[in-house]
Amino acid sequence: MTRRRLVLALLCLTVLSPIVLYTDRLSASSNPSSNNQVGDEASSLSFGTSDVGELRALAQELTNSVKEPIGVVHSDNSNNSNQILTTTEDGSKDSTAKELPLGKSEEHKSRVLSAAVDERSLPEEGLIKEVTDGVTGNNSLEKPESVEENKEETGSQDTIPITVPEKEENKSEEKVKQVPPRNNTEKHHIVPSEKKSSSTTIPDARVRQLKDQLIRAKVYLSIGPIRLNPHFVRELRLCIKDVQRALGDATKDSDLPRNAYERLKAMELTLAKGKQIQDDCAAVVKKLRAMVHSSEEQLRVHKKQSLFLAQLAAKTIPKGLHCLPLRLSAEYFSMNSSQRQFPYEEKLEDPDLFHYALFSDNVLATAVVVNSTVSNAKNPSDHVFHIVTDRLNYAAMRMWFLANPPGKAAIQVQNIEEFTWLNDSYSPVLKQLRSQSMIDYYFRTHHATANSDANLKYRNPKYLSILNHLRFYLPEVFPKLHKVVFLDDDVVVRRDLTGLWEINMKGKVNGAIETCGQSFHRFDKYLNFSNPLIAKRFNPRACGWAYGMNVFDLDEWRKQKVTEVYHYWQNLNIDRQLWKLGSLPPGLITFYNRTLSIDRRWHVLGLGYNPHVDHKDIEQAAVIHYNGNMKPWLDIGIPQYRGYWSKNVDYNHIFLRECNINP
Repeated sequence: MTRRRLVLALLCLTVLSPIVLYTDRLSASSNPSSNNQVGDEASSLSFGTSDVGELRALAQELTNSVKEPIGVVHSDNSNNSNQILTTTEDGSKDSTAKELPLGKSEEHKSRVLSAAVDERSLPEEGLIKEVTDGVTGNNSLEKPESVEENKEETGSQDTIPITVPEKEENKSEEKVKQVPPRNNTEKHHIVPSEKKSSSTTIPDARVRQLKDQLIRAKVYLSIGPIRLNPHFVRELRLCIKDVQRALGDATKDSDLPRNAYERLKAMELTLAKGKQIQDDCAAVVKKLRAMVHSSEEQLRVHKKQSLFLAQLAAKTIPKGLHCLPLRLSAEYFSMNSSQRQFPYEEKLEDPDLFHYALFSDNVLATAVVVNSTVSNAKNPSDHVFHIVTDRLNYAAMRMWFLANPPGKAAIQVQNIEEFTWLNDSYSPVLKQLRSQSMIDYYFRTHHATANSDANLKYRNPKYLSILNHLRFYLPEVFPKLHKVVFLDDDVVVRRDLTGLWEINMKGKVNGAIETCGQSFHRFDKYLNFSNPLIAKRFNPRACGWAYGMNVFDLDEWRKQKVTEVYHYWQNLNIDRQLWKLGSLPPGLITFYNRTLSIDRRWHVLGLGYNPHVDHKDIEQAAVIHYNGNMKPWLDIGIPQYRGYWSKNVDYNHIFLRECNINP
């Protein structure tokens, strides 16, 4: 009997105790107070700025450019399963859902809520209904309003911190921000968005970082210990190719592809491995110094070659500009002599009209000057153009303006060979230009010294042309005129120029704009002040002035015998010891204390060498000047300025089309 009672007691213990234990746990899991306890336990996990916790359940990013995704947790009542929907930065909801086991739904809700907010800041029932149910009366999911979290305040760059907001009285009106749970068994679909790094405040910061990485990688490839590691060398070369492909021709960060940041991080990790392999700093420093020295030497050679090629291109006549005068000359000589006369010849010596002097052998450039001046003139019939060219281009120049007359303006084309008074006995410069020593300077010794001469521009053969010095003989060219405006063939007129004749010259001969705003435009940059004649007569800091658009008072010129002054200094400079060749240095000497400074808006310089001329100055200018080697009709012309010149050219003209001259 006793044995039977013992067996019955053991049977009751083994059968009934599991049932009792299971019932107690089931009641505990459904008890709200139990949930509150779990929430209290989770919400107590707060981290300050000095002790930042990491989400161990998720793979941590190595950069601070990834924002924490915004998630919304809700329950789907249709199939009694829990789903996790993610909301991306642009507000779109991810349709990918991951079903969770029923047994873990309550635990999941509790962890999410406790990690997001303190249970005391929001009413419990309203919070659960708003976040977990998320279903309105029409079964549409309401998107919670997210509050941005500033990760930089936590002091962490590589982790996603969990912070607990402080208790505030009005926190109940805010929406809940969701953070991922700390359970690696529950996987969520996360769409990260890259956060702007503080280094991107500089437009080209990342581009420069990529270039620096390439330099470091090339240094590593040339060091012995690293070359002995073939696996690392292959990895490094692959990273170099990836970075070069991502970098391309980019000059700022916005030009980089989307994967540039990943390439940068991959290269950084590879370079870190190389740093561990190579610990000899002296070898790295030695290699970098060698690379710097080689780069400086290459830069010096390239600069010298660039200068020489630019000078060569400036002297070269494009094929189209060579074809045009030949085509025009053939047309001119096929005309009858009666058709070769210009209209309005009675205006050529009328001193009451506005007269312009142009000395050029470039047909197209001269046409642009005339067209731009006439198109901006208030009364074109009051303007007279006097063009002087050489014998080679005389027929072509006449033919162009016979076929394209400048409206009601008068025009005259003269051949410099017809000026019988301009001979060796009268002009010392003409005698010098025809001397054998001058020809040798420009041609026979040019190729031997081109690469060593720092002043290649002074060896331009254009200085052998008397057209370049004819500006010093204006009273002889125009004996019946009182005032004339001189224009170079590389200018474009943008406003009416009649106001130039109203300028009070105050007894000066030459009206020009001064160019002493920069140090290299003063007298000591053009003249040889080591010569006592120059040092005694002139101030080395005197302001220079510009040719290209000048007003000349011919009456004062004759009165002050300026041409004789010019001849005096030319005879002294027969051995080129006072100045190099060109027309500006003798002009500075000849018109010293005889030049009137006029408003700078009349004449803007630099469009032939300076790509940074102020756009406002160009728009306000009466005349813009393409002084320098980069002429607008050459391929080396500065692109942003070419439009001001080309709009005065009719590229549909038959002669231009036949010579393949295009904008």
